[in-house]
Amino acid sequence: MAPDALRSLWAEPRPPNPPGPLPRDWVLVAALVCWSVAEAAIRQNMAAPPVLLIAALAAIAPLPWRRTHPLVATAVAFATLTVLDIVRILTDSQGALPSSVSATLVLTYALFRWGSGREAAGGLLIILVWLPITTVADPTSLADTVAAYGFFLFAAALGAAAKYRVRARIRDLEQVKAREREQLARELHDTVAHHVSGIAIQAQAGRAIATAHPERAVQALATIEDAATRTLSELRAIVGVLRTSENPEYAPQPGIGDIAQFATDGQTRPRIEVTLAGEFDDLSPAVGAAIYRIVQESITNARRHARHATCVAVAVTGHADHVCVTVDDDGSSGAANRAQSGFGLVGMRERAAMLGGTFRAGPHGDHGWRVEANLPRTGLPR
Repeated sequence: MAPDALRSLWAEPRPPNPPGPLPRDWVLVAALVCWSVAEAAIRQNMAAPPVLLIAALAAIAPLPWRRTHPLVATAVAFATLTVLDIVRILTDSQGALPSSVSATLVLTYALFRWGSGREAAGGLLIILVWLPITTVADPTSLADTVAAYGFFLFAAALGAAAKYRVRARIRDLEQVKAREREQLARELHDTVAHHVSGIAIQAQAGRAIATAHPERAVQALATIEDAATRTLSELRAIVGVLRTSENPEYAPQPGIGDIAQFATDGQTRPRIEVTLAGEFDDLSPAVGAAIYRIVQESITNARRHARHATCVAVAVTGHADHVCVTVDDDGSSGAANRAQSGFGLVGMRERAAMLGGTFRAGPHGDHGWRVEANLPRTGLPR
């Protein structure tokens, strides 16, 4: 098992899309440079302050690129310090700038946060070569030496933990999206089955009356053509849905007509008010099921996270080409609490996007939270 784990770590890829130099990186570089210059100017017991200053600047310079090129930045910084420490050992001179050590701790964190498995192993080897050399260059007690090793190991462990935490978060988000796709696939299956059943019935009726009433048979063919067109659109939507399970359930899905059941009589808090307005007769079943799920999830989130909420207002309005859904609560919880409440918002946004709609959730007014979704009546992906 241990060899497999080591091979897995060795083959681990780099995190995707690392950010390049950011404004705060240049602020950090400026602060460390100022610190280095001040140390070189003030301290009196250092040998060759200009050389130490140049070495410190060489260690600080790669910091802005530590995410995009973690191994190169680590190699440049630690190789420079290693050469400097070897020179100090040969010339029997002491003294070093603390700013360079601070830069190496940041680079160690970045190496394990943004580097691949191979880069982390190579960078760790460079660090482990430098540590005993710098210990010889600046002799310290055993406790200080152990503490120095501990600092660098802690920085490495912290970077690795941050990387795996982000990776786990991405994996959880992908699982949520996959579940939403599977749910949507089941709902689209119900829609296609409905249209195909209608086509079969119309075809049977048209064949029965074709001889006696040809004009009525033509009407039946027109109905079949319309149903077939809609079925083809739904099938194209299904093709684009990624499936994660080989045994999905094809149970009928709820729709617009089931939303009214969420309304409460005011005996429990928060009170749920439901308002349905407009036409929903020709609404795609997939859109109806999506609206039901969005309302259901929004109410669940309000009950869990809207502190001191007394009312949740649900409004579904059918327009000529789209359906608008808004869910408002009068709770006092802030945006940060809602944003960290789980994957409900991710699932709702994914569901709306796959049907060609839009989704927004955030604070509304002085207090409270609003969920708003607009879905096209046909539910065709864009």
